[in-house]
Amino acid sequence: MQNTFIILILFIIIVGSIIALQIFLSRKKNKWLGLILPLICLIFSLIAAMGIPIFSTFTVTEQSISQGGEIINSAVESSTDQANLSSTIFMVIIVFLLYNIPTVILLSIYFACRETLKRKKELEKMNIQDLE
Repeated sequence: MQNTFIILILFIIIVGSIIALQIFLSRKKNKWLGLILPLICLIFSLIAAMGIPIFSTFTVTEQSISQGGEIINSAVESSTDQANLSSTIFMVIIVFLLYNIPTVILLSIYFACRETLKRKKELEKMNIQDLE
């Protein structure tokens, strides 16, 4: 129970620090800094989604070996039927969407911070125009 509590606290600290870092990077004048973390999440989701088809197909090899050590019969079968292909495509889409939840959250933080900066800049322009 205590280990679960420690892991939960550690998880909350890590998630909070990632969100704080995203807010910090999004408020910088350089607009590309705020897109670093969403891009990293997008790359991870692509890696996870592309790993599914690579590791979901399998090949079965059967060999009969005589007592002398010679291969008598060899058969290779691969599982690439239509039902397996459609379920693999469905799984790739689901994994891609689930892995992109952090990307969407980080992008929403980015756009919210950029919108706030844009409003502040426009307000400063209006104040400067009022002084003239």
